[in-house]
Amino acid sequence: MTIRSRDLPVPGRALAVGAHPDDVEFGAGATLARWAAAGCEVSMLVATDGSKGTWDPDAETETLVATRRAEQGDAAVALGVRGEVVFLGRVDGELVADREATSEVAAAIRRLRPDVLVGHDPWTRHRLHPDHRAAGFLVVEALVAARDPHFFPDHGLVHHRPRALLLFEADEADHAETVDRGALEAKIAALEAHRSQFESTMAITAADDGAERVRFHRRIGDEAAVAGRRVGRSGAELFARLPTDR
Repeated sequence: MTIRSRDLPVPGRALAVGAHPDDVEFGAGATLARWAAAGCEVSMLVATDGSKGTWDPDAETETLVATRRAEQGDAAVALGVRGEVVFLGRVDGELVADREATSEVAAAIRRLRPDVLVGHDPWTRHRLHPDHRAAGFLVVEALVAARDPHFFPDHGLVHHRPRALLLFEADEADHAETVDRGALEAKIAALEAHRSQFESTMAITAADDGAERVRFHRRIGDEAAVAGRRVGRSGAELFARLPTDR
């Protein structure tokens, strides 16, 4: 699909919603880092507890949940996040965009009042993980609820409409955000803060002599370079951009 727009004005506030700890960093980490460096107040919302995010069948769930929450905090620091990191705490693998979850995310949107909302594209084809689909629908449905005053009046919060919605992992991306070396370095640092995910998502094993980590860095850089070539830039992250008044 043709890239129709590039580089939103740096928002005053942005909220990025991910299914699991590290999803936002993979999908939009460099964009958020660039905005944060330019003065944007970035906040993050993580929908699940990450309790299934390990290949170790003997892992203790409570310990893993605590570890992933701490890692998310470290990742936020690496990105330059100055807003909040919100945890919905839904069980990993069981996320549903139901009324309760929609209300919680809509309340976060109304309270944090982001100019730009970022999340998973729920319409991506052949997606395996159900939490990614659910998180995508959750952010879309919560935006609609947050913008219209007759949804969830019990919040006691003024309704709020973000001026832009960017969805990562999109099959049909039509918007690009330029990212520079500094933003990519921040993205990589944020991803590496998720140390519990080295083996499962970054192919970095305990026996790594440095080569696996170099390959991971190259992977992130190559993905940005490929996206950048579509818009004549050295690096970019791609999104589907949806109007917020449909």
